[in-house]
Amino acid sequence: MKTIKGILAILALGLTALLPLRWAQGLGKRLGRYFYRQGDSSRIYRTTQVNLLTCFPELSDQQRQELTLQSLEQTGQSIAEMGMSWLWPVQRTLKIIRTVHNEALITEGINQGKGVILIAPHLGNWEILNLYLSNRYTFTAMYKPPRQKQMDSLIKRMRARLGTDMAPANVQGVRKVMKALRRSEMVGILPDQEPDVGSGIFADFFGTPALTMTLLPQLAAQTGAKVVCGYAKRLEGATGFDIYFSEAEADISLKDALLATEAMNRSVERCVRELPEQYQWEYKRFNSRPEGAARIY
Repeated sequence: MKTIKGILAILALGLTALLPLRWAQGLGKRLGRYFYRQGDSSRIYRTTQVNLLTCFPELSDQQRQELTLQSLEQTGQSIAEMGMSWLWPVQRTLKIIRTVHNEALITEGINQGKGVILIAPHLGNWEILNLYLSNRYTFTAMYKPPRQKQMDSLIKRMRARLGTDMAPANVQGVRKVMKALRRSEMVGILPDQEPDVGSGIFADFFGTPALTMTLLPQLAAQTGAKVVCGYAKRLEGATGFDIYFSEAEADISLKDALLATEAMNRSVERCVRELPEQYQWEYKRFNSRPEGAARIY
């Protein structure tokens, strides 16, 4: 982490970690409002608007504007909470987790002896979810390494501090995840990032084809692991987070790649509809298009 960007990233994390939760979230909201005020001159504003128009065409212009503002505020809070998530003492962070819903799904899956695959979409604060699971279970998280090596090093160091075993989304990482499942452990996978070429297929997400990873359904089919969705909901008034678990759709374990991948996307969609303002609509989920289809962004 010797580059200027690396130094600035560590400095920002350290400074935001000094803030109490209320102040960090207040700072994040202001950051989101700043991008909202930029309007079409802001890339993340434009991306959010296009995603919401694509996924919720039934919304009026006013409703879409309100949801855009809420989404940008929530994303700003996720950024401002990173210092807390990564640098606060673990026990201090655990104290702001208020209620955990349906955790029995996790223990049932582990007790069945085939492990648990967690679908963890970019919803709420996924770092809080990661911290909670790493504290309670032997937990391996698969991730797509960022292009910047300095940022990759930072992510691995911070999550390793919390007890998370990191597995890159490559052949070596897949082997690591398979071994964890054979030991009836828990693995977490972010299902809503575009995979590398050749690692995914187009499956509907909110009614629009999205390039989607096939790895998670393949792991479910090969291992018989229980598949569970999870997210950490940010509560009003800076009062903390609630964690929710739910069963993924049964078809996610089918050997038919398209049917299984569509089931995974429906499972993610169901979670997002519970908490649409806290989903990361700022990501270009529909950047790749089927052959002959018009560009969305």
